[in-house]
Amino acid sequence: MAKLPHIHLATDHAGLDLKNAVKAWCEREGYKVTDHGAHHFDESDDFTDYIKLAAEAVSKDPTSRAIIFGGSGQGEAMVANRYPNIRATVYYGGNSDIIMLSRHHNDANVLSVGARFVKLDELLTLLPVWLSEAPLPDEKYQRRNQKIERISKSL
Repeated sequence: MAKLPHIHLATDHAGLDLKNAVKAWCEREGYKVTDHGAHHFDESDDFTDYIKLAAEAVSKDPTSRAIIFGGSGQGEAMVANRYPNIRATVYYGGNSDIIMLSRHHNDANVLSVGARFVKLDELLTLLPVWLSEAPLPDEKYQRRNQKIERISKSL
């Protein structure tokens, strides 16, 4: 059995309830979880304060993963993608193939969830896929992902 990745969670007020439910699910499934906040509802909080903590953790340990939440998930992914070794993808519902493709093609290690668009039951059916799928060994995907890393490290 493969070792389960360490999961880092982060959100602002918009994704607080969803994050807390995902945290409980991850713990039930046996994942080690670090919750970087928010820990209570504060409508004036800034997602950047929490997302950066999860992104920094995964950047330092690319074998770990992060699930981050925000209203749309867009800004959260933008913050996460500023860090080396991060490949954040956004999911805000719809075609669930993006979950598998983000792992297969891009080796995404951060899943940014649009909490205003994704229901908990939908997310819980997709998380096992995102957490268990491996990148495809195809050379073209590996080459592209290496180029992404070279770009981020050259800035």
